[in-house]
Amino acid sequence: MITALRRTGTRLAAKLAMVAVVAVFPMAGIATASQAPPERAETRSVLFVGNNWDGTADIIDPEDFTRLGRINVIPDLKERQREIATNPLALGYYLAIRQLVGEGNDQYVDDMFTSHDGRYVYVSRPSLADVVGIDLRTQEIVWRVPMEGYRSDHMAMSPDGTRLLVSDSTARKVHVIDPVEGRKVGEFQSGDSPHESNYSSDGKRIYHASIGHVWTPADQPALDSTKGDRWFQIVDAETNEVIKRLDIGEILEEHGYEGYSAAVRPMAIPPDEKSAYMQLSFFHGFVEFDLETLTPLRLAHLPVSEEAKNTPREQYLLDSAHHGLAINPEGTKLCVAGAMSNYAAIVDRETFEYKLFPNMDKPYWATNSADGQYCFVSASGDDSVVVLDYDTEQEIARIPVGNHPQRMRMGVIRHDYVEHLSGSEQDSDSCPTKSPW
Repeated sequence: MITALRRTGTRLAAKLAMVAVVAVFPMAGIATASQAPPERAETRSVLFVGNNWDGTADIIDPEDFTRLGRINVIPDLKERQREIATNPLALGYYLAIRQLVGEGNDQYVDDMFTSHDGRYVYVSRPSLADVVGIDLRTQEIVWRVPMEGYRSDHMAMSPDGTRLLVSDSTARKVHVIDPVEGRKVGEFQSGDSPHESNYSSDGKRIYHASIGHVWTPADQPALDSTKGDRWFQIVDAETNEVIKRLDIGEILEEHGYEGYSAAVRPMAIPPDEKSAYMQLSFFHGFVEFDLETLTPLRLAHLPVSEEAKNTPREQYLLDSAHHGLAINPEGTKLCVAGAMSNYAAIVDRETFEYKLFPNMDKPYWATNSADGQYCFVSASGDDSVVVLDYDTEQEIARIPVGNHPQRMRMGVIRHDYVEHLSGSEQDSDSCPTKSPW
């Protein structure tokens, strides 16, 4: 059973607060904080949860936390597997992704965004090295763009919904996709293992980071140079030109913070976009970084569990001490997924005081509800999504989902499509066909 505490007054206050934010920051705030497309008369807001090892996506009602449906995002799996089997290099990467990145499992869904009209969802599929557009009415693939390399990863959607960024993990680049036509229209260069991208709220800039070779065992500081190129980049979204390329580890060292990784993991951009909050490989906390002076301001050190203290760096999950960071629309609180310490935290942006939410197994992403009241945290080891209320700093619900939820994104779906969804809580679960290898 899902427990949910409904507080109409709190929700109304949150929505009024968001109106105030828009008044102060008319070009910023909403798109950056929630990354959610606007609702229209014909659409409704929903949370998409990617069940990475299942190859499914759960569609969650963000108000009562029930599952509206579950879609199969790998309906073409057998066809893709036949293609992979005939290419020895592709097969080698497929098996390596399973062992080195997927903890012994194939990775079938990493990231998802919906079209603004609620008709399509776009899904990056790491083990299949592609991105696809899926019709939410028929649940059929309408277009597919293969990667140049052998693994797809994080994505980003422009605020106007006309451009989709897809990180190509092994090709050191990010592809720019026209999601309406389902074709590549541009690219920009990255470092080793391109990872997260975020658009500025006016759509003119892209904040991007590469994380290096997180799958290697060379995790001690003395071997840091073997981890590859790890850059934080600011990119012109119109020309795809890299405006700034920074080595965050080097900058931290220059300012007296020694021994920190250069690999920027999830990041959060506040409404004024003057700074960025960055998680780093192996760091239990985050960095407050000034985007105007390009200097670190503060480091937030969050608790480390006894289990994490006794875990060698080589056994960190893909070098992730923490992996998941969101900021509320007011820009006053951050929501943190403490992956290796099995907690989530809500952190005051001004003081860095925090409240912990323990008893989560491998929390690995954090994202806001469209109205900004809630932070959703994926507990990938628990196969659940934990709902935290920013204002009251209380846990509201735990939503059971599919196998190994990671990325979650707010999206929209047409009202008339919902009735055609299968896999609701009243339906029996179904899983796609698994790998023959």
